[in-house]
Amino acid sequence: MAEPVCVISGVGPGTGTALVRRFAAEGYRVAMLARTAERLAELAAQVPSAKAYVCDVSDQAQVDAALDQVEREMGAPSVLIHNAVGGAWGTFTEIDPAVLNRNFQVNTMGLLYLARRVAPSMVIAGKGAIIVTGNTSAQRGRANFAGFAPTKAAQRILAEAMARDLGPKGVHVAYIVIDAVIDVPWARERFKTKPDDFFIAPAAIADEAWHVANQPRSAWSFNVEVRPYGETW
Repeated sequence: MAEPVCVISGVGPGTGTALVRRFAAEGYRVAMLARTAERLAELAAQVPSAKAYVCDVSDQAQVDAALDQVEREMGAPSVLIHNAVGGAWGTFTEIDPAVLNRNFQVNTMGLLYLARRVAPSMVIAGKGAIIVTGNTSAQRGRANFAGFAPTKAAQRILAEAMARDLGPKGVHVAYIVIDAVIDVPWARERFKTKPDDFFIAPAAIADEAWHVANQPRSAWSFNVEVRPYGETW
């Protein structure tokens, strides 16, 4: 139980996997949260200090049950990274209202459930980090992002409220805005004419998350932005 514990939600083939590998390489025991264990089986076999926990973060009962198990098997988490995401495309007249609500449950309520579960032990310890992976939809509402952007904006504001509450108690909360297309197979297929430097590497995102999680208390960041050098912004 001596190793620190990191909980990562939404572990998929891109950013989530990179985060698992980065924190595991730094000596963390990593609890990987996803809705199905099968998608994590290969990664768990490759990273001995990582373990899969089946959990839909939009369901508070599942979050509580998963974190109970994590604490029994690994110990209290010192880092939480909320990387799970629900997304959809369409204008406000085109989207299914139920989809917007579902995305809100994953993106915003999932953060609330996870943070409320892990923050008390961090406060008692006087240290810890809660990091959220976001994107530019948290800062602007483009026409075709009506089923997604409102939930990310709410997520960022919730994280800011948490940061103002938890910061003075020793717990660092940060929001990483990923202003780029992440380099995963489906994105490569969709943007097949784009050069390599159009994409952001998942490992680079994980490096920044590691840096933010380990910032000195005298220089904590909240809003953190990462983008390829050629990105227009």
